[in-house]
Amino acid sequence: MLSGIVSSTLLVLFVCGWVWVWHPRRKAEFDTAARLPLSDEEETTR
Repeated sequence: MLSGIVSSTLLVLFVCGWVWVWHPRRKAEFDTAARLPLSDEEETTR
């Protein structure tokens, strides 16, 4: 029974994390973070 509760809790946490990451409000933030390795050092120090 305990393993079922733990599995269910982890599944719910995974789904909540997935929804949080794929929410449209977060797109701009993740797009900016994705471009960081490609930006010049001068742009990141401003």
